[in-house]
Amino acid sequence: MELNSEIVSTPPRPAATVIMLRDCSDPDEGAAVNSGDTGLQVFLLKRHGLSDVLGGAYVFPGGKVDRFDAELDMAAHLDQPLPDLHATLNEPAIDGLTAAGLYIAAVREAFEESGILFAQGATQAHAAQATQLLRQGHAFDEVLAQMQLRLDTRSLAPWSRWITPKVPSVMNKRFDTRFFVAACPPGQIASHDNHEATESIWFTPRAALAQYQSGQIELAPPQIMSLAHLSRYASVQAVMAEARSRLPAVIEPEPFEENGGRVICYPGDARHSVSTRAMPGPTRLRYINKRFEPDDGFDALWV
Repeated sequence: MELNSEIVSTPPRPAATVIMLRDCSDPDEGAAVNSGDTGLQVFLLKRHGLSDVLGGAYVFPGGKVDRFDAELDMAAHLDQPLPDLHATLNEPAIDGLTAAGLYIAAVREAFEESGILFAQGATQAHAAQATQLLRQGHAFDEVLAQMQLRLDTRSLAPWSRWITPKVPSVMNKRFDTRFFVAACPPGQIASHDNHEATESIWFTPRAALAQYQSGQIELAPPQIMSLAHLSRYASVQAVMAEARSRLPAVIEPEPFEENGGRVICYPGDARHSVSTRAMPGPTRLRYINKRFEPDDGFDALWV
């Protein structure tokens, strides 16, 4: 993964991503499973190599907020009132409509990129029908209206908020991304779309990090740190309980140059402007041999 040194002067673009989870004891057919995994698994997509955002890297399903997300018929297609959605995000600077748009973007992007439809009562057959309608050129809100579906936003829980610094380390764009966690709906099969993503797999967080360490896959720093955080939980239930017991942390990485190399520090690090930790694990990653790793080696990710 090549290091970026360009300053990006534009404001970060609102985005949303869904960390889809399942327990290894109940794998579905579909996306490849890393053999020998036990415990909690996370769904990862490999971005198309020609993508202008993290091309070739493994990511969680997600993308930019579309202006049409906030224009959805909320009364017909949302399962929660706007004030309730707003309260979960811990963002007093935005209004309820903007908060709802973030949830809708998360559900829409997860569906478009993985085929998983977070809607009340949705089955694999519903997801397949909705995918067909999308491919026929129907917009997401049209699909929901035609199929009379109500989104299941209650299945998503805010996990963290990542704001790209003005000097992004692995791309030349800035995003303000809300990370949600959610259990993969029973009976639905996650897979890649063969357009924006070319491969997909269910990994335990540690297995994904081990493959990153060995150079088998590429990961960006937010994915590295998020996987390290999730490696501390044994089940989907434990992650969801944690997410619903607290408000999402805001993580604004602060990069600096040291000994001719790039270091990214996180809240709680001695060099970071915020002294309170936002997540467990190391408080900085260093760019070495075209990969980011903690100063004390990869084992420090889960100490």
